[in-house]
Amino acid sequence: MSPIRSASIAALASAVLATTLTGCQFGGAQEDTSPIVIAADLELSGASAPVGKVYQRALELKVEQLNASGALGARKVELRVKDNRSDAAESLRNISDFSGDSSVSAVIMGGCNECAVNATKTIGEKRVPTIALAASAAVTEPIAERRYMFKLAPNATDSAAALTAELRRGKVRRVAVLHSDDPYGKEGLAALEGELGKAKIKLLSAETIRPTDTDVSGQVADLVAKKPEALIVWTPSEQASLAAASARQGGFAGSLFFDAAAAGDLFLGASAKSTERATLIFTQTMVIDDVIATTPAKAARRQWFQDYTARFGGYHGSSSFAADAVQLIADAELRAGGAPGKAGRDALRDVLETSQLDGLSGPIRMTPDNHSGLMPQALTPLVARGGRWRLAG
Repeated sequence: MSPIRSASIAALASAVLATTLTGCQFGGAQEDTSPIVIAADLELSGASAPVGKVYQRALELKVEQLNASGALGARKVELRVKDNRSDAAESLRNISDFSGDSSVSAVIMGGCNECAVNATKTIGEKRVPTIALAASAAVTEPIAERRYMFKLAPNATDSAAALTAELRRGKVRRVAVLHSDDPYGKEGLAALEGELGKAKIKLLSAETIRPTDTDVSGQVADLVAKKPEALIVWTPSEQASLAAASARQGGFAGSLFFDAAAAGDLFLGASAKSTERATLIFTQTMVIDDVIATTPAKAARRQWFQDYTARFGGYHGSSSFAADAVQLIADAELRAGGAPGKAGRDALRDVLETSQLDGLSGPIRMTPDNHSGLMPQALTPLVARGGRWRLAG
């Protein structure tokens, strides 16, 4: 791997030191040199492999940056990754293995909603702090049964509110919805129904697709036949691209609106023509090169965008969630004092529960009543122009 630029290290060190406790954990004869072991359960093969590999890249880059920055004192982050093959049963086996290893401080899970929800009981029983990158509210709710579960991904209610605000701004009065037939897709439809009702926007029809479907043309044709002014697509990015292509091929000339789950690569590639002028609700990090870096947090987001792009040849919107998960765990480990075994995990969990971070994804706030930390103001409308996503307006 290529060395991290000195400017990046300096900026990173400053940002990390600003978010952690200062003083006693650095320096002194009894300075802690134990590794901070973070285990990752990711979808590196199977249906969800494309985004799983994005998370792996982001985790590895963030760990490398943290370790090079010196911000952790004499400690280093050690990353241990296992492939769950996009299978909830395999994911649970990985979680059981990680939780049984006393050297593991915390776990990061990928974007698989079923995997995260399926593992909540084991995670609670084993008392291993876990941050999932899955979006479903069921990952962290009900909170009383999810004390060791946290998540970093856009919330369906926040995304629906932001998307509906854009529909109102565009004076759209009739819409149709294509959504994934999974917990997050169903939450999205319910949230949209509530927001659309308040905005007096008519929902003409809704169709579902399975997360593994590679042909969505039938459902899209049925929705387009209802003659909506806008088609809302609440699916992963690969299916959103397919839906956009099917809609345009079917003669749909209305507006396309994508939920945050549809965020993928910055450059739209083969889907550029069909998605031109589409609106996506996502975080500003995707288009941070369009933003003037007026604050340290924005400067850090721009640096992350540049570092990830330089390393991997392009940018993927979801990478920032994985990087922020590493940052939250490292910060919490330092603040918790690095106690060994279960006591250390319990202390880390308690710190995570009150964590605040102006992260790469946007403002993040965890509380005892809310383990889903991404704040609503992190979401903003983006527009596809010239084959890539741009800041709206």
